[in-house]
Amino acid sequence: MTVVIPALNEEHNLPLVLENLPAVDEVIVVDGRSDDDTVAVAREVRPDVIVVRQTRSGKGNALACGFAAATGDIVVTLNADGSADPGEIPRFVDALLSGAEAAHGSRFRSGGDHRDALPAERFGHAALSRVVNILFRTRFTDLSCGYNAYWRELLPVLDLPAPVQRGLKRGRPAWGDGAEIETLITVRMATRGLRVVEVATVGYPRIHGDRPRQFFPAALRVLRTVLTEYARRWGSTPSRVVPRAAELPESQIQRPRRTDFPLAGSAEQTGRHSVPPPSRPRRRGDLRVIRGEGGSETGSGWEEPRRRSG
Repeated sequence: MTVVIPALNEEHNLPLVLENLPAVDEVIVVDGRSDDDTVAVAREVRPDVIVVRQTRSGKGNALACGFAAATGDIVVTLNADGSADPGEIPRFVDALLSGAEAAHGSRFRSGGDHRDALPAERFGHAALSRVVNILFRTRFTDLSCGYNAYWRELLPVLDLPAPVQRGLKRGRPAWGDGAEIETLITVRMATRGLRVVEVATVGYPRIHGDRPRQFFPAALRVLRTVLTEYARRWGSTPSRVVPRAAELPESQIQRPRRTDFPLAGSAEQTGRHSVPPPSRPRRRGDLRVIRGEGGSETGSGWEEPRRRSG
């Protein structure tokens, strides 16, 4: 299993996230050219961490680069700011092992919570989710949660922007490179017909620093993403045929110099990846989104994490 963590100037928050990760095979921190000590503190806390340098800017490009470098059977995405509890990772993995092809975090379904959301944000999330559910005949409750898990073999189906694109002018972003990536992934999971389970999760305030309050620009960006993907849907027929995985130049990947950092239950100790290959239950053509049994257990002591001094 691989955990991919996009990070940009998160030297104060990232250590707390890394320290609370459960045992995993591989941790990838995708650095967006931070000008603080994000990379240094990541290596201090996790000597086995793999650092990937973004090829362009934006969270979408960070995820694409992390996905291209991942080797685990399951890939989990996690924010670096402490807004999600790493202790919930096993619940996402359980959803995949139970037959889902993607586990999508939701802060607004039963058992979840978005503790840093303003009333206007909650209303906006509900309204935009309603629009998506009408257009794509789905039942999503959260369009922009960064806490998700996927079978790595199916990531190419999402057709995310490749880390390296020929013909793209230097410094110019590709469609999907920015913060719209989470909505883009959500919509494409539906249009590609993946079996998706929503997993209730709790969204916490940033541990250090303030979250930018850009509600209206964010809402317009989400709406634009939804309408663009809807228009593209009618222009072509999405396919579940798995294309060739995106490649990332090895020069962008900084692997640990030492190789003697096996974690408890890791791939090095068990011989291969610790997660068995995905099961393939019979597809239900009438069901795009399967609501998971999120339950009410959403926390594991993450509400009051230990803060670093300074």
